[in-house]
Amino acid sequence: MEDRVPAALLEWYDGHARAFPWRIAPGSAERPDPYRVWLSEVMLQQTTTAHAAPYFEKFAARWPTVKALADAPEEAVMAEWAGLGYYSRARNLIACAKAVAERGGFPETEEGLRQLPGLGAYTAAAVAAIAFGEAATVVDANVERVVARLFLIDEPLPGARKAIRAAAEDITPRERPGDFAQAMMDLGATICTTRAPKCLLCPLSAPCLARAQGRQSDLPVKARKKERTGRTGTAFWIERNGQVWLVRRPSKGMLGGMRALPDDGWSSRKDGSENAPIPGAWKAGGVVRHGFTHFDLELGLAIYAGEKFGALGEGEWWPIARIEEAGLPTLFAKAALLAMAVE
Repeated sequence: MEDRVPAALLEWYDGHARAFPWRIAPGSAERPDPYRVWLSEVMLQQTTTAHAAPYFEKFAARWPTVKALADAPEEAVMAEWAGLGYYSRARNLIACAKAVAERGGFPETEEGLRQLPGLGAYTAAAVAAIAFGEAATVVDANVERVVARLFLIDEPLPGARKAIRAAAEDITPRERPGDFAQAMMDLGATICTTRAPKCLLCPLSAPCLARAQGRQSDLPVKARKKERTGRTGTAFWIERNGQVWLVRRPSKGMLGGMRALPDDGWSSRKDGSENAPIPGAWKAGGVVRHGFTHFDLELGLAIYAGEKFGALGEGEWWPIARIEEAGLPTLFAKAALLAMAVE
């Protein structure tokens, strides 16, 4: 099987590769830009290709090189990232860009890439394979599914990951490893899908052990989901003369470093206190619901109806007409839209 898989998959990829703004088409003489490969892989973590593509194009247009990104103001990068979620990725992106710019370019090996701040095993392997042609084993959720079915690995996740990775290493070729990695991702995203896999169209249907037993839809076996925690909190809309009061969240923690509405200290571990940032009259503005990775948040909106604005602490008055330029995280952007609708 190890010999048949790469040839069959690469032949399929040559005719069916998906087009993305960060991808070099198979057969092109152009060499992949490691900056664009890295940037796309960071954006694609926990994000769909359709959602990431416009963000990538804006980032690449505004900061076309890793040096340009490293020199950019952090608040500008965080603002452009707003809407992609998982904001720790943006902070890691900035730290990594600075490290790469300082050393004069990206390391060209998986091992070297792993030494960069915030660059994990998957991203290092993807950049090494796609940008530098190293025979690194790239395993994301799509590849995990393809390999589990191909080799009939039916141990439940996450325990199966060791066997899946070993099998993926066995079929990773030395020739065209970057195209192979992207072919595996494309196959999982378009053919070997979670539900109703299109086995009749699959270039690997013949050697697939799960299909031979009619078990392709059963794999990989998922671990039982943990019950999600529910949290509550309050966001505060304080408006004055066509401006709203925004704060900067602490650099560490959820939504770190982002502009936001003041809130009552909710977190993944506790509900908010409901304590307002200033005393006075407040009115209810509705509720925003938002899902994070490990918990769901029900965020009440309180709108200030008083006239005294002293002792607000650190923050800034932001023009409401330009609220979209503030780079608010999705949660607070929802709350802002709700407040403006109420007003």
